[in-house]
Amino acid sequence: MDKIWLKNYQEGVPAEIDPNEYQNIPEILENAFTKYADKPSFHCMGKTFTYREIDLLSKKFAAYLQKDLGLKKGDRVALMMPNILQYPVALFGVLRAGMIAVNVNPLYTARELEHQLIDSGSKAIVIFENSAAVLQEILAKTPVKTVITTQIGDFLKFPKSLIVNFVIKHVKKMVPAWSIPGSVSFKDVVFNSDESRWEKPTLTHEDTAFLQYTGGTTGVSKGAELTHKNIVSNMLQAKAWIGDLVEPGKDIIITPLPLYHIFSLTANCFIFSSLGALNILITNPRDIPGFVKELKNWNFTAFTGVNTLFNGLLNNPDFKDVDFSHLKVTLGGGMAVQRPVAEKWKQVTKTPLIEAYGLTETSPAACINPMNLPDYNGKIGMPISSTEMVIKDDDGNDMPIGESGEICIKGPQVMRGYWNRPEETAKVMTSDGWFRTGDIGVMDDRGYFQIVDRKKDMILVSGFNVFPNEIEEVVASHPKVLECACIGVPDEKSGEAVKLFVVKSDESLTEDEVKEYCTKELTGYKRPRYVEFRKDLPKTNVGKILRKDLRNETQANA
Repeated sequence: MDKIWLKNYQEGVPAEIDPNEYQNIPEILENAFTKYADKPSFHCMGKTFTYREIDLLSKKFAAYLQKDLGLKKGDRVALMMPNILQYPVALFGVLRAGMIAVNVNPLYTARELEHQLIDSGSKAIVIFENSAAVLQEILAKTPVKTVITTQIGDFLKFPKSLIVNFVIKHVKKMVPAWSIPGSVSFKDVVFNSDESRWEKPTLTHEDTAFLQYTGGTTGVSKGAELTHKNIVSNMLQAKAWIGDLVEPGKDIIITPLPLYHIFSLTANCFIFSSLGALNILITNPRDIPGFVKELKNWNFTAFTGVNTLFNGLLNNPDFKDVDFSHLKVTLGGGMAVQRPVAEKWKQVTKTPLIEAYGLTETSPAACINPMNLPDYNGKIGMPISSTEMVIKDDDGNDMPIGESGEICIKGPQVMRGYWNRPEETAKVMTSDGWFRTGDIGVMDDRGYFQIVDRKKDMILVSGFNVFPNEIEEVVASHPKVLECACIGVPDEKSGEAVKLFVVKSDESLTEDEVKEYCTKELTGYKRPRYVEFRKDLPKTNVGKILRKDLRNETQANA
C-alpha cells in the first residue's frame, strides 16, 4: 500500500514512527511517573492512585520479585486479576523487574489455567482470591513456586476495604473456600518491601515483555511472544494516530475492558498512562446499572469497548442521562462494530464510534479509522504508521483492490512468534515477514480496509460464501433484537444452512417476524433457515460473542 494515503486521509500522521525513541516499556512509564507525579493515574471503587504512588508501589513489588523471591530477568510471572488497583501495580512491577508478564483470564477453569501456567513456565502468580480455589486444584502440577493473593478491596480506603472484602466473601459468597499453604498477601509484600533494593535491569527491544495467550487463528491457546519493541512501537503508532486529540495530563479514559486483554492493556493502560491520563477502572462491566452510575461521576474524555458492551449501555434507560459533553473519542475493537450500534451511539453521545482493528499477535493495533471521522463508515480504517497491510489469496498472491482475501500485516508491532511453538508460528508467519490474520477482508481504492469475516466462521451455502457479520448486522438492526449471532449447520441439500440465535429486546418478537425481516434485507441463500431464541449468548471475558461455542453446542445436540 502506498503510505502517502495515510497523509491524505489522516492529516498530520507520520507515515513512519521511530521505535528506537524508547528501548523498553518501563522507560516510557518512568517518564510518565516523573512528568505527571501528582496527577491521578488509576481510580477504582472510590480510591485513586497518583502517578507518584504507582511509581513507588510498583518499584516496591519489583524489589520483592528480585530480592525476596530471587527471580531473574526473563522469568515469567502470571497475573490473574480483574480491573482493580492491584493490577497496574503488579504489572508495572513485573516489567520494571525485567520479567515477563503472563496475563491470565480470572474466569479460567482449572484445565485452562493449568495449561497456561505450564506452557508459560510461570514461577510466580499474583491472583485475586475469587480464583484461588481454581489454582489450588492444579497448583502442584505447575512450575509455580510462589502464590501471591489479593482481595478486591485490599487497596481501597479504610473502612471501605474491609466492607468490600466482607461483602464479597461472606454476603455475595463470591470467594470459594481455598487453602494454599505458603501463599502470601500482595498487600503485605508490597507495603513491607523496601523500594531502595530494586535494581533497574537492562532491557532492550529484543527482550520479551509479555506472553499474551490467544487461540490464534487455529488450535489450542498459545502464548504470543510480544517484545518490548512490539509494545513500544504500538504505543508510538497509536499516539501518532491520535495526535493532539489527547491532552497530556488532562484526559480521563473509561476502562471497562479487562486490562489483561491486549486491547485494553495497550490502549488504556499503556498509551493513556504514557500521556498522563486517569484510567477509571470498571471492575464489573457486566453490571450495567452500576457501570452507568459510575459514569455519571466523571467528565470522561475517552472510552474504549466492544460492540456488545456499547449495545448493553445503549439499552440501559439511564445511559442517556450521562454527561457526554467532554467525550472526544470512543474506540471500538475486539470484534466487529455493528452499524445499528454505532449509529445509536452517535445519536446518544453526539460522538462517533471509531472502529479499530488488531490482534493479540499485533500488540494489537494495526488499522484505525481517522479520529476526525464524522460517522460510522463500516470500515476498520487504514494501516497506522509503519504498518503495511495487504489482501492475499490462499496461495499468498496479492489480491486486486476490491477483491476479498486474507488480511496480512507487516510492521514492528507484529509478535516474535508463538512461545515454544515454531510449527504454529510457521502457519501464520510467511518467510517474508507477513502475519496471516485469518480474517477475510477487502481494501478499497482509498486504502480503507473492511472485514468480511473470520475465515473459519464463513458459511458455505450451495457454493456461495455467506459471512455471519453481514447477517448479524442486518438482524441487529431490527428494533426488537437485543443481540444475535449466526453459524452454519449441516444441510443435505445446500451443504450448510444459516442458523440464527437471537436475544430479544421485545418479548413479542417471533420467528416468522425475524425471517420476514431477513427476506426483505437478504438474498435467498443468506437468509436464516433456523431461528433460535436465547436469553443470552456465550461470550468471551471482553464480551465478544463466541460463535464456536454455539457451533460446538449445536453439533453436540445434533
